[in-house]
Amino acid sequence: MTHALRSGAHAPRQLFSTTPAQRVAMARQQFFEEGLRPSGLVGEAVIQSWMRCRRTHADTRHPVAFDPVTPSRLHSALGRNRELLAAASAELQAMEAALAGTDCRVLLTDSDGVMLHVTHHPMAPRQPVLHRTARVGVNIAEHMVGTTAPGIVASTGQACTVSGAEHYFDLLREVHCAAAPIRDVHGRLAGVLDLSVEGQRFGFDAGSMVGLYATTIENRLLQAQSGAHLVLRFQASPALLGTPLEALAGIAADGTVAWLNDAGARLIGRLPAGAGERRVDELLGHDLPSLLRLGGREAAQPMRLASGLGVWMQARLHAADGIDFRHAVAGTGPGAPAARTPAVADDATQTNTDDGSSSAPGSAETLREHSRKLVADTLDAHGGNVSRAARQLGISRGTLYRRLRGIDR
Repeated sequence: MTHALRSGAHAPRQLFSTTPAQRVAMARQQFFEEGLRPSGLVGEAVIQSWMRCRRTHADTRHPVAFDPVTPSRLHSALGRNRELLAAASAELQAMEAALAGTDCRVLLTDSDGVMLHVTHHPMAPRQPVLHRTARVGVNIAEHMVGTTAPGIVASTGQACTVSGAEHYFDLLREVHCAAAPIRDVHGRLAGVLDLSVEGQRFGFDAGSMVGLYATTIENRLLQAQSGAHLVLRFQASPALLGTPLEALAGIAADGTVAWLNDAGARLIGRLPAGAGERRVDELLGHDLPSLLRLGGREAAQPMRLASGLGVWMQARLHAADGIDFRHAVAGTGPGAPAARTPAVADDATQTNTDDGSSSAPGSAETLREHSRKLVADTLDAHGGNVSRAARQLGISRGTLYRRLRGIDR
């Protein structure tokens, strides 16, 4: 040992590495051979993933068995995730078009790590690992294929990038991937968007790009799942509305905030998930009736949040049966009777009950009353013509008849 120490004095162990590959190599040596935590050499998310993988995969040289995909399993996975695939369709196409000049592949998995969409890349034969891995139906969860960016996101819900030898298994050392989460209206992980390339590093900031598209898909999914919510879009600048940077909130019929996206949470200083019993007037500084009135306006309106921050806001309310209330009160054309502006927002400020008492604004009846009133107003505007009223509301005549039966009750 004395000789070894003496030799070490002439050739000291390298404490600092100069390249990413050297840092990862040192991290693997410390973790897998010396049992040390390689803090500062690789990210904490990678270290935690290695620790999880080590409990189920002892040998990093073990060949990864990418599970076969049966037709029934594939059909089941696609069926369970129809909403996610519909929300992601346009963005997946846009992302693949932007990356057409690169060797990158776009992957979309469900919350369990099962692949739902994969770019069919012409360079596939030159990407042996991705050629085997990137197939719809394959499960790339952490417990199946070890440390990967989509596997970490599925386990933690946090965006990350995994490069080269940061992957747990040796087989994946030539792969680089960046992934970001997509959440639903309940704050749960709905899917993971991933960008992967093999044999080379990304030539751009893949983490930022995948995060941008994942946010856009999430915003589409949140709105698609909000058939019974008043959806608010707001930002400090009106130019940001309709972009991935817009803040979104879903307001339930009882006047509570059902969900917030990350941008909305940052603007009001609250966590995005688990809105629970938080009332909209407490969080945003406006009660439900005033926000319902906002829904009748096409353009964004200046509003001031409870914090005093000035924002531009739009509101949209879709009933579960498809009625778009903003357009339900639009003009009906020359010569047609003008649709009355719904007075429910004013009436809802104080609603008299049967016993003579009054209920607080934003009660569970507010949105239902708003729905009934707008149907009646639209029918009046068209002289009772059900076909024209249904077209104005954007629904079928059958749906309108069902709504009318509900009103009569």
